[in-house]
Amino acid sequence: MRLNFERPKDSPLNILRRMGYSFLKHTPQGEMSFVKRVGYDDFPRFHVFSKMDQKGNVSLTLHLDQKGASYGGSFAHSGEYENEGVLEKEAEAIKKEFLNPKL
Repeated sequence: MRLNFERPKDSPLNILRRMGYSFLKHTPQGEMSFVKRVGYDDFPRFHVFSKMDQKGNVSLTLHLDQKGASYGGSFAHSGEYENEGVLEKEAEAIKKEFLNPKL
C-alpha cells in the first residue's frame, strides 16, 4: 500500500519512531526501512519503506510481513499488501500522524 505526503512538518524518521517503528536499514534504492511488531514475536510485523524527494515530499510503502523468508538466501516472505483489515487501520494511523505530527 502506498501513501504520499506533501512536505510533512516532521521527518519520517521522527514520526515513525513516535508510532513505535524501529529503523531497520537503508536500502540500495535510497529508502529507509522501518518495522513495527504486531505482537511479542518477530512476526507478524508492519514494514514501511520511506523515501523523500528533493522537494520534501514523502512516499511510504506499507505492508504486513506474516513471516520471515522461508528458504536460505532469499528475502521473499509472506505478506499482505492490500488495503484491508489491520493494514488499513495502520495506514489510517500513519496518515493521521503525518498530517498532524506531535512535535
